[in-house]
Amino acid sequence: MKMKSKSLMSNHPILQKLQKCHNLNTLKQAHAQMVATGLSLETYYLSHLLNTSSKFSSTYAITIFNRIPSPTVFLYNTIISSFTRHKDQIHLAFSLYNQILTHNTLQPNSFTFPSLFKACGFGPWLQHGPSLHAHVFKFLQPPYDHFVNNSLLNFYAKYGKLCVSRYLFNQINEPDLATWNTMLAAYAQSATHVSYSTSFQDADMSLEALYLFRDMQLSQRKPNEVTLVALITACSNLGALSQGAWAHAYVLRNNLELNRFVGTALVDMYSKCGCLNLACQLFDQLSERDAFCFTAMIGGFAVHGHVGQALELYRKMKLEGLAPGDATIVVTMFACSHGGLVEEGLEIFESMKVVHGMEPKLEHYGCLIDLLGRAGRLKEAKDMLQAMPMKPNAILWRSLLGAAKLHGNIEIGEAALKHLIELEPETSGNYVLLSNMYASIGRWNDVKRVRMQMKDRGVDKLPGFSLVDINGAMHEFLTGDKAHPFSKEIYLKIGDINRRLQEYGHKPRTSEVLFDVEEEDKEDVLSYHSERLAIAFALIASPSSLPIRIIKNLRVCGDCHAITKLISMAYKRDIIVRDRNRFHHFKDGSCSCLDYW
Repeated sequence: MKMKSKSLMSNHPILQKLQKCHNLNTLKQAHAQMVATGLSLETYYLSHLLNTSSKFSSTYAITIFNRIPSPTVFLYNTIISSFTRHKDQIHLAFSLYNQILTHNTLQPNSFTFPSLFKACGFGPWLQHGPSLHAHVFKFLQPPYDHFVNNSLLNFYAKYGKLCVSRYLFNQINEPDLATWNTMLAAYAQSATHVSYSTSFQDADMSLEALYLFRDMQLSQRKPNEVTLVALITACSNLGALSQGAWAHAYVLRNNLELNRFVGTALVDMYSKCGCLNLACQLFDQLSERDAFCFTAMIGGFAVHGHVGQALELYRKMKLEGLAPGDATIVVTMFACSHGGLVEEGLEIFESMKVVHGMEPKLEHYGCLIDLLGRAGRLKEAKDMLQAMPMKPNAILWRSLLGAAKLHGNIEIGEAALKHLIELEPETSGNYVLLSNMYASIGRWNDVKRVRMQMKDRGVDKLPGFSLVDINGAMHEFLTGDKAHPFSKEIYLKIGDINRRLQEYGHKPRTSEVLFDVEEEDKEDVLSYHSERLAIAFALIASPSSLPIRIIKNLRVCGDCHAITKLISMAYKRDIIVRDRNRFHHFKDGSCSCLDYW
C-alpha cells in the first residue's frame, strides 16, 4: 500500500505542473493551486515546490520557507541543497544551516552535509570545509554513509589535501563503488592541467590512481563507466598508452557503455599518448558527441601541430549547433599560437564577445599573449597584457618572459621577471628563464646574479626529467642520470649515437648549455639530457618496429630537437616527444612542429 501511495504522489498533476514551470509566473500559479488544495501543508509537495522555486527566485523560495510553521530537517535539507546548486545562493544555504544549529530541537543529519561540502568546493567557501568536518564529528556517529564519506573525500581533494582524502578513504572498511570512484577521480583530476606539462607531483598522483585501481580489482569491486573515466584520465596524464589501451579494451570486452564521457576521456588519452590517428578514429565512431568531446579532439589536433584540422573541426562544431565553451576557445587559440596563425587567433578571441557573448577570462588573455609573443610581436603582447581588464597573473607574465627569451628581448624579459618575482618569489622557472636568456648571449655575470637571487631566496631549480614507456612500464630519467639498472649500456649507446650523428654532419648547439664551461664540456652536458638517455634506452630495449614515446616535463631544447630529428633518420625510428607545450613527431629527419615551437 505504501508503494502504491508513493507512486500516486509522484504522479500527482501538481508535480507535473511544477516540472513544466519555465518562469516565476507559472511557478506562482502552481503555488496558488497547492495552497487552494491544501497540498502546500504537506512536506512531500512542499519539498518539490522549494526545489523548483530556487531555480527562478531565491527570494521567493525563502518567502515560502519562512511561512512554514515548523519546518522539519528534511525541508531544511531540501532548500539548502537547492541553494548550493547556484554559486550566488550558497550564502543562503549556510544561513539556513546556521538556523538548524541554533534551533531548539533540530540538528543536522547525514543528508545535510553532502550538499554543503559540495558548496565548499567553490573558491571563497573553501575555508568553511574543515569547520564543517568538525560538525560531522559532533552530530554524526561513524560509520558515516557513503554520501557523507564521498563529499568529504571530494572536498579535501579540492582543498589541496589529497593526503587527508586518502586517509579518510583508508578508514572505510568496505568502500562501495561510488566511494572508489570518488577517490580515483580525486587522484586523476588533481594531476590534470590545460597544458601538457608533467611534474613529479602530477606523475605521482596519476600513478596513485593506477595503484588504487589495482587495489579495487583485488577487492573484487567491478568498475563501471565512471571508474574507467578516472582511470583513463590518469593514463592521459602519465602518457601511459598501454594502460589506457587496456582500459579501452575493458570497456569493449565487458559491454560497458561507450558514452560521451568515456569516449571523450579516450579521445583525450590517445591524443596525449601520441596516437592521434586512434583518437580521430574513435571520435568519428562516437554516436553522441558534445562540446567537451569536440574540445578534446580539437586539443589533440592542436598539440600535435595539425592546425588546419583543429580550425576545421572548430568550424564543424559550430555548424552542428554546439556552442564553444571556455576550454574550446583555449585549445583553438593554442592551435593558432603554435601554428603561427596570429590573425586567425585574434579573430577567434574577438568572436568570444561579439559572436558568442562570452567575456574573455585570464586563460584566454594568456593564449592571446602567447599568440603574439611567439610570433615576435612582443610590444603588442606587453601592451595587451597591461591593458586587459583584470590584473595579470603569473602565468601571463611568464608567457611574456618565455616569448622574450625566445626572441632575445632582454628589456621585456627583465620587466616580466620583476612582476613575476612579486607574484611568485619562490617559483624557480621564472628565474631560470631569465638566467637562460642571459646565458644564451654570454652575459655570465648576470647569470650568476640571478642564480644568487635564487640561492638567497631558497629557490631550487626544477629538475628536468623524461619518461619513456617500454612494454607497458614507465622508465624515468633525470639529466645526467646513472641510477637506471641499464645505465652502463645506455651510456655506451649515447657514445654510439654521437659517433653516428657526426657522420650526418651534426654539430652540437653549445649555446644551449647554460653554464660557463669549456666547449668540450658543453658537448658532454648536451649528450646526457634526460630525453637523450630515454631515447638511448628505448633504442636498446624496444623493438625497432615500434615508435619511441617520451614525455618530458620541460620544453625541448634546440640541440635535443635537432639531434632527435637526425636519430629518427639514422636509426629509422619514429620518435614522439610530448614536452610541456606540445607533441613533436620526429620521422625521417623532420619534425611535425616545422621547427616552430
